[in-house]
Amino acid sequence: MARLRDPQRGCPWDLEQNFESVAPYTIEEAYEVADVIERGALHELKGELGDLLFQVVFHARMAEEAGLFDFNDVVEAIVSKMTRRHPHVFGDVVVNSVAEQSEAWEKLKREEQGPVQTSSILDGITRNLPALSRAEKLQRRAARVGFDWPSVNGVIARVREEIAELQEVMTCMEALNSRAQGGAGAIETDNGDAITEEVGDLLFSCANLARHLNIDSEQALRKSSEKFERCFRTMELKVQSDGGSLADYTEAELDGLWEAVKSGR
Repeated sequence: MARLRDPQRGCPWDLEQNFESVAPYTIEEAYEVADVIERGALHELKGELGDLLFQVVFHARMAEEAGLFDFNDVVEAIVSKMTRRHPHVFGDVVVNSVAEQSEAWEKLKREEQGPVQTSSILDGITRNLPALSRAEKLQRRAARVGFDWPSVNGVIARVREEIAELQEVMTCMEALNSRAQGGAGAIETDNGDAITEEVGDLLFSCANLARHLNIDSEQALRKSSEKFERCFRTMELKVQSDGGSLADYTEAELDGLWEAVKSGR
């Protein structure tokens, strides 16, 4: 990494990078690690972990150049943190369950952070998490003080309410645009803020539903996306093998083809 960043002999691309420009690649590499694990492609894991480690080295090298810290400091910091947060392993503290350990972990985190300017229980949840994951974290934090639905039935009812609210807003928008455009009936994108908000509320409630069912919403959505991709590609191949194009099919024909692919016919 030092050679790649060498001003005389280094790589022009690597020399041009900074923390902000490298950060998206760091996130991407972390997702690629998660992807090979989810696919069970463990023969690819070594390479993907190397790619992720390279991102850590990249950031550490830039920090060393700036006089902030170096790679050894990064390693020492995480060793110190893990030792400190596992007194039941490296000390004489006793914990009897995963739940007890989780509670102790959060307590140690709060003690390490020291006095804070605000007292919100939502402090410390990064804004750069994927939206569904962040929604679940916010909901879990709020649930600690009892701000939660007592059962999954309440969450399902809330999802239905959000769908009804979305439909109501869409109906109002359609009516307004129909009058404004002489009956065209299209929803203008400039008027879409209310719809965007309602769709966001619906997604937030769906993330809450996943949490109550102990389902990882990010993983669930990835699997659904993969299923959609598989079925759509199969649909394309069926049509192409007949010398046709999906664009030539009617809506009803596409629906029929989709159902046939889904059912394996």
